[in-house]
Amino acid sequence: MKRRLRLGMIGGGQGAFIGAVHRLSARMDDKYEFVAGCLSSTPEKAETSAKELGLDLNRSYPDYKIMAEEESNREDGIEVVSIVTPNHMHAAPAIKFLAKDIHVICDKPMTATMGDAYKLIEAIKLSKAHFFLTHNYSGYPVIREIRVLVKNGELGKIRIVKGSYLQGWLGSKEEGNKQAEWRTDPKRSGAAGSVGDIGSHAMHLIEFVTGLKCKTVAADLTTFVEGRQLDDDASIMIRMSENVKGNLSISQIATGQENNFCISIYGEKGALHWSQENPNYARFSKVGHADQIITRGGAIKNENSYAPIRIPPGHPEGYLEGFAQIYSDAADIILNHKDKNKLLELLPNGESGLQIMKFINASVNSSKNNSIWTDLNSI
Repeated sequence: MKRRLRLGMIGGGQGAFIGAVHRLSARMDDKYEFVAGCLSSTPEKAETSAKELGLDLNRSYPDYKIMAEEESNREDGIEVVSIVTPNHMHAAPAIKFLAKDIHVICDKPMTATMGDAYKLIEAIKLSKAHFFLTHNYSGYPVIREIRVLVKNGELGKIRIVKGSYLQGWLGSKEEGNKQAEWRTDPKRSGAAGSVGDIGSHAMHLIEFVTGLKCKTVAADLTTFVEGRQLDDDASIMIRMSENVKGNLSISQIATGQENNFCISIYGEKGALHWSQENPNYARFSKVGHADQIITRGGAIKNENSYAPIRIPPGHPEGYLEGFAQIYSDAADIILNHKDKNKLLELLPNGESGLQIMKFINASVNSSKNNSIWTDLNSI
């Protein structure tokens, strides 16, 4: 009989957006059972949230430290914890649970500050447990398919990478919007606004698909909304490993845009284009050939892509399934699936999380210094 992993959650109570996304996604492939949580930093809200979700109130905790102690001492204690709080509350709970050898699945970015990021990396090294980040777009089937095309040399030597992530929902003051308030608060979000929130996704996905690493950035971050403390728009030139050049356009004040996230990879022999708002398709352009459309579960499918589909082609999969794939792969790794080592190559972890933290902070530093080229290793 298949065993479900016992899952706990930090954050994600009443009024939270991402907590419900994680709970739905964790249940999708029936590999987890949600049994415990510290769902809010406000004890009353934590208890109310637990009641709404049908959680045993004896395992609804007012504080993550109490939860870590009590759950680690139970025979039926949690094996995995999801951390779905604002950025400033990622590091401390993750470090606490890792010290108890409880696996951690954490929302991105890894932490709010570089200091916390380095502390978390040390905790990961000392723990027997795994640490995963939910850069969910890396779980999309078509993304994993085009990653294999790049790896197999179908594009030839990569020359240029381009990413664009445009939203419009922060085009005005965030009064009364809980999701907007913490994302534009440096105490909770960290050094960056749009660059940390969605730029982190763009940079991670380009690195994931190409296998290259961002080395230096020249960034121009802007705050357009009066009174806002963090950037809401950014233009970033990037230099990657293997002398690849590129740029990112990031905005959360692009009027009329919803979640317009696109990447393009240009090589000597071909190019790939993918758009998140039409995520089940990618365009493959090869020199001297007609363009090909790569579809989810279609004819161009590589057995090494680890891109399972849950429903037949032509029936859309997207955001929730991307999260679900991260959770599913994490479960297989924890339970020592035969493909564990190959799955470990696919999932965002502490190493890739630290890389993105360096990208975020290098971008901020560059912009503060007249967009000077800034080495990520200087962070």
